[in-house]
Amino acid sequence: MSAITIGQAVLLGIVEGVTEFLPISSTGHLKIVEGLMGIPVDDASVVGFTAVIQVGAIAAVLVYFFADIVRIVSAWGRGLANREQRYHHDYKFAWWVIYATIPIVIAGLAAKPLIEGPLASLWVVAGSLIVGSGVMWAADRMGRHKRGEDDTSLKDAMLVGCSQILALLFPGFSRSGATMSTALMLDLNRVAATRLSFFLGIPALTGAGLYELKDALGSEVAGAGPVPLVVGTAVSFVVAYASIAWLLRYVARHSFNAFVIYRIVIGTLLLALLGTGALTA
Repeated sequence: MSAITIGQAVLLGIVEGVTEFLPISSTGHLKIVEGLMGIPVDDASVVGFTAVIQVGAIAAVLVYFFADIVRIVSAWGRGLANREQRYHHDYKFAWWVIYATIPIVIAGLAAKPLIEGPLASLWVVAGSLIVGSGVMWAADRMGRHKRGEDDTSLKDAMLVGCSQILALLFPGFSRSGATMSTALMLDLNRVAATRLSFFLGIPALTGAGLYELKDALGSEVAGAGPVPLVVGTAVSFVVAYASIAWLLRYVARHSFNAFVIYRIVIGTLLLALLGTGALTA
């Protein structure tokens, strides 16, 4: 029997799609929902299932930003073939995304036992949600929002890319929240910060999903099963596409205050549930 049913996969796919690119922590929300449904959040196959359905959300990014990705990849290809093309911003940006992905790959491989073990605790999720809210609130006010996407540099990409490690080690901190906050501290405007977060997430999350595929398809404790895996991934794709479109419109006109408040509320509620024994870590 699969540890995750089709119905649960649909629900988890919706949660993943809604939360993956909003700065509220998809991993944290998935762990909360899994805990409420009695799914073992620290089991290898469940961790793998979570990583693989993220690929559905990443596929939504690939479709939504298809024209941008083709432009950047084309510029990268032209630059490899022609030295004169290497001064183009898109060529350099493609390399920056590659460079900025290396730190999280190293951290993910080195800290895998901790990520799948002690750091998978819902206590960590609750604390990270609240602490991350403070970071986001400060970043939104410290940043001068004066730089656009064309103003980004290698330094920006590396710092934002490295900030993904916070979300990797502390589920609940939010990869989107960490990257957007870092970009805001570097004075990028909210739209540029959000788009940079999207582009940096493509290789990191896709790689994690492919790496975890073997664990998601089965383990001695709880195999996710291929059908729930496909269903969860497909649902996350559809919901994430709508979420991306909404987020880009939202950040163009609003601050991150609503996300900060929501994270504090959810984190506090989770602490209360854990403290009263209504939910186990």
